[in-house]
Amino acid sequence: MNALPAPRPTTPSLPSDISAVVAAALAEDIGAGDLTADLIDPNKLARARVIAREPATLCGCAWFDEAFRQIDRRIRVSWHAYDADAIDTDFVVCDLAGPARGLLTGERTALNFLQTLSATATATRALANILEGTTTRVLDTRKTLPGLRLAQKYAVRCGGGENHRLGLYDAILIKENHIAAAGGIRGAVEAARKRSPHVPLEVEVENLDELVEALGTDADRIMLDDFALADVKRAVELRNAHAGRRKELEVSGGVSADGLAAIGATGVDYVSVGALTKHVRAIDFSMRFV
Repeated sequence: MNALPAPRPTTPSLPSDISAVVAAALAEDIGAGDLTADLIDPNKLARARVIAREPATLCGCAWFDEAFRQIDRRIRVSWHAYDADAIDTDFVVCDLAGPARGLLTGERTALNFLQTLSATATATRALANILEGTTTRVLDTRKTLPGLRLAQKYAVRCGGGENHRLGLYDAILIKENHIAAAGGIRGAVEAARKRSPHVPLEVEVENLDELVEALGTDADRIMLDDFALADVKRAVELRNAHAGRRKELEVSGGVSADGLAAIGATGVDYVSVGALTKHVRAIDFSMRFV
């Protein structure tokens, strides 16, 4: 019998592209038809269940549901846990019932979404737990799996993290090549503000001298790229002592779980971690007929 999952935070809003993303995944897998499932009597009904083979933070229920909805609307999924829930090994995540052909055809695609998004949510939750009690929050990056940008960023929120910009269109991040092309940090920030005055603006710095220059600009946030811990501490001190508008500080580059607590203790606002979405180790789920 399932133990009740641990209480979860409020589930974030779902992205708008679930139907299209699932349709693309099904087309990739099924093509002109499922030759193996076609061996099954089309009138045969079956039941199945999905079991977690390891602890996880669950994510991807809507994608799982949509996969079976698009294959056969007669399939019913009954969930025993939901996105952002903590589940344990051998937990029965959901029960399914409907035409056997549809259950077999949708199994792999539905599980692919569940295992991938749960992986991102689980990895995020582990880092968010380390930062609990500090003012530092974990961020994702644009290093997402192609086609799953909004899905993985949703999974990060389910894991207790926050989203960086969604893409190149909703915020400005001035990095070293932009700075070189613009002739310096101040010139790059001024040009960005002139062109897009109301868009969030972040500038990357690679040392404390560049940080001091960035503190004197109209940037909203400063990214500390590959800073040593001692320099992160000094950056916070310089930021706090600066007389102008307070700027958020974000640590980025080579962040691991081992060093995360020390980074959080410095008082930076954010830590961005590309591994949440690009170093995905799928959570082990299995679907079995019963």
